[in-house]
Amino acid sequence: MSGRFDPRPTRTTVRGGHVGVPPAGVPRQAGPASGRVRTWTPEGPVDLGLVLGPLRRGPGDPTFRTTPDGSVWRATLTPAGPGTLRVSVAAGGGAVRGEAWGPGAEWLLERLPDLLGAADDPDAFTPRHRVVAMARHRRPGLRLTRTGLVLESLIPSVLEQKVTTDEAYRAWRLLVRKFGEPAPGPVDGRMWVMPSPRTWALIPSWEWHRAGVDDKRASTILRAVRVARRLEEAVGMEPGAAQARLEVVPGIGPWTSAETVQRSHGAADAVTVGDLHLPGIVGFALAGDRGADDSVMLELLEPYAGQRHRAARLILLSGRVPGRRAPRMRKTDIGLL
Repeated sequence: MSGRFDPRPTRTTVRGGHVGVPPAGVPRQAGPASGRVRTWTPEGPVDLGLVLGPLRRGPGDPTFRTTPDGSVWRATLTPAGPGTLRVSVAAGGGAVRGEAWGPGAEWLLERLPDLLGAADDPDAFTPRHRVVAMARHRRPGLRLTRTGLVLESLIPSVLEQKVTTDEAYRAWRLLVRKFGEPAPGPVDGRMWVMPSPRTWALIPSWEWHRAGVDDKRASTILRAVRVARRLEEAVGMEPGAAQARLEVVPGIGPWTSAETVQRSHGAADAVTVGDLHLPGIVGFALAGDRGADDSVMLELLEPYAGQRHRAARLILLSGRVPGRRAPRMRKTDIGLL
């Protein structure tokens, strides 16, 4: 998706009086309320919730929040340092406004279009099933985000291996709040930037246990952060090659690598295999088969080759899912079996 970019350089905006006060629902923090600003106009609708929602790890994620005015806030560890980004869309659609704080502010604003799906090409997708076509029609603002950051998505994906979503979200929340740093900007200590690779590597074993993270997942994260630079370099590779590089790290299998590149690369074809529920959901939506496994799911998604992840997302958004028959154990990584 291409777009029009405001040619004026990114700048620090000075506001007087009460202008620039955080919107309702966003508490104040000591320090500058004004950040660096960029305006970008996409071609076509952008639904912030749909585009950025996959980056949120549970309702209590300290790196992500939404506010009543529809804005989305992210606290991120960029190559330039920590940064906080607020994204909002003008009433009635149209221009997107990004405001950022901290050492990583410029980096975040430079990549604002990619974050909102500018590198994505939804027109390359052709629905082959009625349920998919209807979901696409009802969600015209769906784009695939591309963060340009690997560890940010890899670490929480590792935490989600073979546990319930609630357990994984709790671990992420506790570890980020305890070992991360307060996010810059007007967030009043309620948002946090995830720890640096070095900090992850220095977390004591008992703190992993307190967060409910077993030795296997903790060891996988420790191995990953020791080669953090090499893993972050994968963002410049094609998604398939990036997955292969990630899977060199023991403990990272196809499930985890797919969940990562879907976010870091905006990988439209990185379908998640090894998930406990996704094959049954896809099988039920496309063929009425509740008991579908990965092989059946991949066969059903074959008509969407090149766009299988987008097809799976649209199926999930369609609401056509079978009733649960098992406890809420969401994911398993077949790369570890």
